[in-house]
Order: sequence, then structure tokens, then C-alpha cells
Amino acid sequence: MTYRASFLVAVLALATLTACTDAPADRDVGEVPESKPSSTPTPPSSTETPGLLVEQVAGGLEHGWDIGFLPDDKVLITQRPARIALLSSSKPGAKVTQLKADLSDVYVNGEGGLLGMVVHPDFAKTRRFTTCQTHTENGEPTDIRLVTWSLGADEKVARREKELLTGLPISTGRHSGCRPTIGPDGMLLVGTGDTAQGNVSQDKTILGGKVLRLDLDTGKPAPDNPFITAKNAKERYVYTYGHRNIQGVAVRPGTDQVFTAEHGPSFNDEVNLIKAGANYGWDPSQGGTVGGYDESVPMTDLERFPDAVPAKWQSGETTEAVCAAAFLDGDQWGALNGALVVTALKGAKVILLTLTKAGDVASVSIPKEFNNKFGRLRAARTGPDGALYITTTNGSDDKLLRVTPK
Repeated sequence: MTYRASFLVAVLALATLTACTDAPADRDVGEVPESKPSSTPTPPSSTETPGLLVEQVAGGLEHGWDIGFLPDDKVLITQRPARIALLSSSKPGAKVTQLKADLSDVYVNGEGGLLGMVVHPDFAKTRRFTTCQTHTENGEPTDIRLVTWSLGADEKVARREKELLTGLPISTGRHSGCRPTIGPDGMLLVGTGDTAQGNVSQDKTILGGKVLRLDLDTGKPAPDNPFITAKNAKERYVYTYGHRNIQGVAVRPGTDQVFTAEHGPSFNDEVNLIKAGANYGWDPSQGGTVGGYDESVPMTDLERFPDAVPAKWQSGETTEAVCAAAFLDGDQWGALNGALVVTALKGAKVILLTLTKAGDVASVSIPKEFNNKFGRLRAARTGPDGALYITTTNGSDDKLLRVTPK
């Protein structure tokens, strides 16, 4: 057996073993063991990666959901239990301060709470950032919404400025994925979850199970969205549909390519290349013919939807519970320059995908520095310094990690 083949066997064995462990409720895995793999090809064999240096920037966090970089090297981190942390630096030894912010309306339950975040490109002038958060009124969950905040000059208080977009569906907290990322044209892209309701993903008048595209300042749908002329106002926000639970959205540097990372049911987690107006084939209602939430259907149902877009990569029969996505960018990364990073919750690892110019997967690798060494991994963002930043999400003394090539 060659070294390359031996390495692949070892990686697959470890991944399968990891996928069998017990999990908190928000792992979003393994609910329906009988679900069928889609017809997309098996990904290329795994390869060994160059060495990585992993440093702890700070600890003392709790379920860090997203990362935002400020112009003065400070870092904002949203935490699912409705807290926002400000780190004094992006370097090891940073001091953590919990901001004062009115987050009393956030519905913290299951996978819901304070979720994704983007720092506005004009933050130096406006001090604005926008969060995704599950919302409650009178103790009952009502929706998921995008809220724009401003950070006070004293860097102790965040003040709510406006609700940028409301009306994203919510259930008990399951499949509340809400990951915002600024697109290549400056529009805001938001990946959403289907809230574990069978009719949501294929219904373009419901904002769950979609990639949404809107103006970051006004909250209005992007004027060139594929369904901008629809009679239903919500449909005008839809960029793609037919998704299950998007957790990561990443723009490939120097291109207009957008990739998403998405949870499968009991296997077939996906990485997708986004195409405006496209259907990605998830339909647990089977065209409205069954009630409830039938997760035995394929992630990309090409029989029901022949024009659906197949995934660029799937985890196959291993459940990774993929989460955030980010691109490595810069000559310092050497052979890894341009690779797509995907974090895994249940898999407790980082998955690196190298891509062709067209966006197909050329190789898959699992850095040994992360493979089940830090527990569950959630957020991943590339910082202004070119380093990769990742949060752990184990629920106790979670950390922000800084990753650079050795």
C-alpha cells in the first residue's frame, strides 16, 4: 500500500470513529440513519498538508459563533448565549471584555441564539456591525433577524441601531443557521437554515433554507436578485434555494465565486458553489406529498429536481457537521494558498479543500494539528493579517485560535 493510500485509510477510519460519539443537541447530525447519499461523485483522495502553527489568542468564551475584525487589530466575537466579546488584539494574550448590549430579546435555545456577524466595511467611520439573532417576544420565539449595531467610542457598549431584516423563520431553535458574509460586489449574502420544517427550503416566499442577498445599509433586496420582480416581497431577497442548513459562506479571493458549507442529515454534509437563482435540491416534504420533515431524501434530489445543482464536495457516509467556511489567501500559505477551509462540529477537525479554477475539488486534506485536538470547531475567518482564525464551541472555556503556516 502506498503512503498516500495509507493516509487516506487512516483519515477515513478516524473520521468514522469520531462520527459515532455522543453529541450535544446542536451537532445537527445522525437523526435519520436511513437517509440516502446523493449521486454526487466521491471526493478526491486526502493528502498530507504542510505544517501549521496554532496559537491561542484568548479563552473564556462560550460557543463563539462568529468573528469580526476591527481596523485597530481588535476582534469582536458573537457568542450563542447572547453575549458579544471584544478582544484587545488578534494576537495571543488578548484581553477579553464582554460588551454591554441589550440582547434580552434573543431566544437562546438549542441551536438558536446570537449567531453570525459581519463588521461593516466602513466601520472606521460608522462603527457598525450586523448580527444574526433568534428573536423572542413575550417569551415565545417569533423569527430570526439581522440587527445592525454600533460600537461606542469607549468600546464598552454596543447600541442597537436598526433591524436590517426580519421575518426569517424559526422553530424551537433547530436549524437556525444564519451566516452573513459580504459578497464580492459589496452586497450582503446570508446563508439560512430550514428550521427543520419540510416545506421551507423549496418555498421561495419563506426565507429559510436559502442564500439571501441584500443591501447592507438599507436592508433592501439587491436590485439584480434573480427573483426581484416577484410579487411576494420576501421572494425578492432569495439568491438560491433548496438548502438544508447553511453554516458557512465564503467568497473566493479574486473571483465572484461564493461557496457555502451545509449540514446534511445523517451524512452527506456539503460544500456548494452558489449560482444565482439555482435550486440545490433539498425537499423533506417530497413536493408536499408528505407531512412533517422526512430526512430520508437525498441532500440533492436530482430525480425530483433534474436541474438542481450537485454539491462540489460531500462527506459521504461520514457525518462531519460542517460549519464555517473561509479561504486561505496569501503567498505565505505556500501550497495551501487559495484552499477552502471548512470547520467541523461533530468531526472536530478542519477540512482543507483545494479547488480548480472552475471551483471543482482537486484534493482534500485533514491537518493533523486540528484533528480532534480542540474539540468542536465553529467559526472560521481570515484576518486582515492573512492568518486564519477559528473558534472552538465546546461550551466551556471556548477559545479563539490563530493559525499560520510554519
